[in-house]
Amino acid sequence: MCGILAVFGCVDCSQAKRARIIELSRRLRHRGPDWSGLHSEDDCFLAHQRLAIVDPASGDQPLYNEDKTIIVTVNGEIYNHKALREQLKSHKFNTGSDCEVIAHLYEEYGEDFVHMLDGMFSFVLLDTRDKSYIAARDAIGITPLYMGWGLDGSVWFASEMKALSDDCEQFMSFLPGHIYSSKTGGLRRWYNPPWFSERIPSTPYDPLVLRHAFEKAVIKRLMTDVPFGVLLSGGLDSSLVAAVASRHLADSEAYCQWGSQLHTFCIGLKGSPDLIAAKEVAKSLGTRHHEFYFTVQEGIDALEEVIYHIETYDVTTIRASTPMFLMSRKIKSLGVKMVLSGEGSDEIFGGYLYFHKAPNKEEFHEETCRKIKALHLYDCLRANKSTSAWGLEARVPFLDKEFINVAMSIDPKEKMIQPGRIEKWVLRNAFDDKEKPYLPEHILYRQKEQFSDGVGYSWIDGLKDHANKQVTDSMLTNANFVYPENTPTTKEAYYYRTIFEKFFPKNAARLTVPGGPSVACSTAKAVEWDASWSKNLDPSGRAALGVHEAAYNDVVDTK
Repeated sequence: MCGILAVFGCVDCSQAKRARIIELSRRLRHRGPDWSGLHSEDDCFLAHQRLAIVDPASGDQPLYNEDKTIIVTVNGEIYNHKALREQLKSHKFNTGSDCEVIAHLYEEYGEDFVHMLDGMFSFVLLDTRDKSYIAARDAIGITPLYMGWGLDGSVWFASEMKALSDDCEQFMSFLPGHIYSSKTGGLRRWYNPPWFSERIPSTPYDPLVLRHAFEKAVIKRLMTDVPFGVLLSGGLDSSLVAAVASRHLADSEAYCQWGSQLHTFCIGLKGSPDLIAAKEVAKSLGTRHHEFYFTVQEGIDALEEVIYHIETYDVTTIRASTPMFLMSRKIKSLGVKMVLSGEGSDEIFGGYLYFHKAPNKEEFHEETCRKIKALHLYDCLRANKSTSAWGLEARVPFLDKEFINVAMSIDPKEKMIQPGRIEKWVLRNAFDDKEKPYLPEHILYRQKEQFSDGVGYSWIDGLKDHANKQVTDSMLTNANFVYPENTPTTKEAYYYRTIFEKFFPKNAARLTVPGGPSVACSTAKAVEWDASWSKNLDPSGRAALGVHEAAYNDVVDTK
């Protein structure tokens, strides 16, 4: 995963300004430690910090068209770049980079090409012929992007807030599925799938259609020229990613370079549910499994660094990001640069335990839509930034555009938790192949554990105990005066907020973080489903009182 920084309309175009851009771009070097690039054009600067995944030898950025009138800096992966190159046969490509197609697509189609890209991406493109520029972010917001404005009238774009927050008067998170054009001076949505309107779909559930769509999503993400693996918690989602990747690895291009044995990775406190389940899944799939441990104290010691990298004070995100941050460092030390991960499934299929309380299929579906739309503020942010902190790229097949369209077209009545049907039954059933099993049956029907819970329940309890020692009762009582925006309501939230404010003190930074009541990762609207939840607003899955079962209890009649 790379880091990009672009600035347009600078009043100061001196060597000192160039040095400042390089200094700010350097703040993103953890995202791309392999090479640095900078293109300056009058009052415009496009900088890049590269993590080389595809074409490591010649794919340095910024990238150009044939006559170098189009310049682009990209963070991401374009999985259909080979098919797009076939449509651009009149163009001459200078590298084997998957991202180079963006410059040529713009040259061929103008600004209306972003929908043609199949992948995860944030990019900024400069057209030197008329000094216009565009910026765009992928459909769901898997890759991060921020936009800011300087006092001199300059416009800024960056992969992370830390690269522009000091030099911009105002800034914001760039909306997923949108494109910004300097010609019109505003954002417009390029991603308009059928589910976005939240209309209730009625397509009958077909398990094979769903299975094939997910297999296709995993296979296309095996595009790599570097060592890779799968993050395996032992839960349903990561286990399915590992199972499909393992089954199809021998048919992929990656097989020629890296062999047929898949590497899997897991982290947790010793004896945690995830470690036990992941080891069992790895054994059944025959992967080369790597098990990492951390202590509560090690996690607490890393909190400041974690918050600096993930750029949020959201409690759920910090709880889950910390073990992922620690694990990413271990993975990178093994020489691995890319991993597949299972984010997105719970949002698409209503997998969080609070969905048990959805009153009808309409509210169930609307909540899944709200959850997907907010992923860029939560799980996508966590998965991207906690791995990118160590120069590791995370790919998320559940958030494939085609797969989302298939899954979100299913009649939500089929997704609802019913007698005899555990959460995400439609996904579990799709991979319940008796002849060629993808997973052991009890893993396929294992109940949901949130990542921050699954790494060990004492992790969250340890965080709360630590925060209680740092934050006094009077500090929490007066929190609304100190932090009037998104006022923290617990000592844990207050503690994280103080760390965040140390790194990002501007009000614009505070406003990039969402707020509102939540139980077990719900939106504020879903809290209304159960009156008792308003008295127990905690993001842990254990807060969904009455529906969570101990990690090792058998779920009765789940099929």
